[in-house]
Amino acid sequence: MAPDTKTVLITGASSGIGAATARRLAADGHRVFLGARRTDRLADLVEEITREGGTAAFRPLDVTDAADTADFVARARAVFGGVDVLVNNAGVMPLSRLDALRTDDWDRMIDVNVRGVLHGIAAALPVMREQGSGHVVNIASVGAYEVSPTAAVYCATKFAVRAISEGLRQESGGAVRVTVVSPGVTESELADHLTDPVARETMRVYRAVALPAEAVAAAVAHAIGQPPQVDVNEIVVRPVVPAAVAAM
Repeated sequence: MAPDTKTVLITGASSGIGAATARRLAADGHRVFLGARRTDRLADLVEEITREGGTAAFRPLDVTDAADTADFVARARAVFGGVDVLVNNAGVMPLSRLDALRTDDWDRMIDVNVRGVLHGIAAALPVMREQGSGHVVNIASVGAYEVSPTAAVYCATKFAVRAISEGLRQESGGAVRVTVVSPGVTESELADHLTDPVARETMRVYRAVALPAEAVAAAVAHAIGQPPQVDVNEIVVRPVVPAAVAAM
């Protein structure tokens, strides 16, 4: 049975998990409203989804800007008439050891990965409360449960996303469902932009086995496809590591 049609807002939708989630949810019959900085990619994605019979629109979005995020949500509401689901997916991962003192990278991760999530919640929550329903899906990481070298600040931001999500769930009183989806190593562009040589080599080994982004999209689809009385709180998705690789 097809799920009820929802209006789903997705941040960081120009590539990776965000783009895969847009494709999956549009194929499931949902209306998707996409935001990111790379509008050329968003335009191509909307055209693709529309060509396949889906419903999609986009707006440029910088999640580090609270006013811009509020405008993104307002525009989605104007185009599609409501905000049923917000997928806070935008994230960055410029890893490095703490003693490398790459403080600009630390600030960038805090701004996008933490403030970006809070800006999304601040913009969407009043709309959802007014409607009497809604669903916030925050994309975290297995880094929300464990810390590894070169990833201390990144993991700290994902621990924060998990804590914020749990707080929102407890405060929502059931009117707004809250889900954290925490992927393991996933095929994406995040690691392609690493400039720290130690982190780059660490991630080359760490990412030898990775999930396709579509697997994470399927987890999001599962969470939002549940009946209204079911709140899927946390999903952790990891790749299966072949025995030959695990033995290395």
